[in-house]
Amino acid sequence: MPAYEICYLNAEGALAYKFAADCDDDSRAKVLAHAMKLPNAKRLEVWSGETLIYARPSDAHPLREQALRAS
Repeated sequence: MPAYEICYLNAEGALAYKFAADCDDDSRAKVLAHAMKLPNAKRLEVWSGETLIYARPSDAHPLREQALRAS
């Protein structure tokens, strides 16, 4: 069963909260990400390792870009 990291960002693009989940496939991870989203989260991202699987809104993915710049 694949492992996913589900991340939620606030209006400023900073990480608000995240969690790891084991889901059967990408589609179930996307559904879980939406189901767990709190109203104050402005963006959600679903990652499988270093691969962005899904993001809403679907523009660039600032969370990983921030992490890569900090490395």
